[in-house]
Amino acid sequence: MKRSVFKGSAWAILALSTALVSTAVGSTASAATPKDPGEVAGTAATAREQACPIVYFDLGETLVHTADDGSTSYRPGAAAYLRALRARGIPVGLITNVPSSWGATDAERAARLRQEVDSTWQGSAPFAWQDFGDRILTPRTEAERKPAPALWQRAKAGSGHCRVVYQAETAEEVRAASALGFVPYQVGRPHRPVFLPVGLVELLGLRSPG
Repeated sequence: MKRSVFKGSAWAILALSTALVSTAVGSTASAATPKDPGEVAGTAATAREQACPIVYFDLGETLVHTADDGSTSYRPGAAAYLRALRARGIPVGLITNVPSSWGATDAERAARLRQEVDSTWQGSAPFAWQDFGDRILTPRTEAERKPAPALWQRAKAGSGHCRVVYQAETAEEVRAASALGFVPYQVGRPHRPVFLPVGLVELLGLRSPG
């Protein structure tokens, strides 16, 4: 069994996540976890500066599941989570390993990745590629494959002043992302939210008025 990045009950993970966010954003984010999205929106409207969080994901077994028959589909809760982030205007990206031979650029490799996923996709709604735009980062060489730091470093460098989140199913990857300055979250652990709650992601966008 892989060691979890966070331990405890669902309440404990929310408390720990709130503490993490509070540390990152200072006194503005030190309030209790919001119970209503409107409360978050109201707090955000009063902040002097937005830190525009960007949420990056691994793809396979984080957002997408590959079944034994080779078909692919959303992981439980993934489609709804992406819709919730989209509704709040929170940008998302992918940091995922694919063969570097799939193209000379991220755009070319992303196009091949989309082709591969779409060709085996099952479900009433297609994967939401449009949400990710040009924020699909893939290895330029085999040496850049995760857990090498290159892809996370590129994502961080391209995010400007925005805080960056990384969510994946493996403890190894979230630890590596954390070491590079990402807010990490290991998805799909028992007795805790499948993904980092959207309200906490929004709190990451607040800077202390100072």
